[in-house]
Amino acid sequence: MKILVTGGAGFIGSHVVDLMISKGLEVVVVDNLATGRLSNLNPAAKFYQVDIRDPKLLDLFRAEKPDYVSHHAAQMDVRRSVAEPLYDADVNIVGSLNLIEAARQTGVKRFVYISSGGTVYGEPQYLPCDENHPVAPICQYGVSKHTVEHYLYLYHLNYGMEYTVLRYPNVYGPRQDPHGEAGVVAIFVGQMLAGQQVTITGDGEQQRDFVYVGDCALGNWLGLKAPVGIYNLGYGIGTSINQIFEALKTITAYPLEAIHGPAKVGETRFIYLDASKAKTMMGWTPSVTLEEGLRLTVEYQKVAERGM
Repeated sequence: MKILVTGGAGFIGSHVVDLMISKGLEVVVVDNLATGRLSNLNPAAKFYQVDIRDPKLLDLFRAEKPDYVSHHAAQMDVRRSVAEPLYDADVNIVGSLNLIEAARQTGVKRFVYISSGGTVYGEPQYLPCDENHPVAPICQYGVSKHTVEHYLYLYHLNYGMEYTVLRYPNVYGPRQDPHGEAGVVAIFVGQMLAGQQVTITGDGEQQRDFVYVGDCALGNWLGLKAPVGIYNLGYGIGTSINQIFEALKTITAYPLEAIHGPAKVGETRFIYLDASKAKTMMGWTPSVTLEEGLRLTVEYQKVAERGM
């Protein structure tokens, strides 16, 4: 069996690639390397440096004939989505539709799509959010990620394409870019290890559902055979940014206190996800505790990012 992973040179996608290879699948990676790294690529995977918006993507599908798709490639920066909504929609909606069409035309069995549990629900009416919570995103990124879910439903209804939507929480772990806009854990760790001043946006009391990257990769594996539908991944527990700072401060022996900057436009205040459906229907539960995951992330960045 063969799976095509978009964004497979990126943070989360590369972990998905590693797991799929370990499970015996043949893996094809599509990544334009806008944010992905060649160093993340598993040498056992076949790599194409291609943008998901490229019209020639269909030719690639016809040549490789994947059985499954795991779609991680995206414009994932909330701030950029607010500043450049047309670009955000072009990558996340048009690019995804280009991919879905290629999958339809070449008989892909199952399309696993990575959505955003952290943004599609907007400001929650209740917590933790389950999949029945109203969808009301307050940023362009949340809108673009959710829009593709509608296309997948339509393609299942009209063409019989099976799909799994995974609404990710805040994912962290090894290979997350400490210099990027996304990923507060990686950013904090990078700054702490470099002895730089850490700045927390807003008051730091905003809460997120932090899940280790390996657990999300497992969700992709289980999603290949899950009943068609939408699934939250998460612990169902909110952790504040101040708590993340204090935990990492202890692990890294960081000597400074954080300072606070302005809050982000379009940022949800509190969000954590009810993943009981994923547990019941897919057999998925997170296994790496926050403390363990943070330590693994720090150890990785000591070696990979700083050579410590």
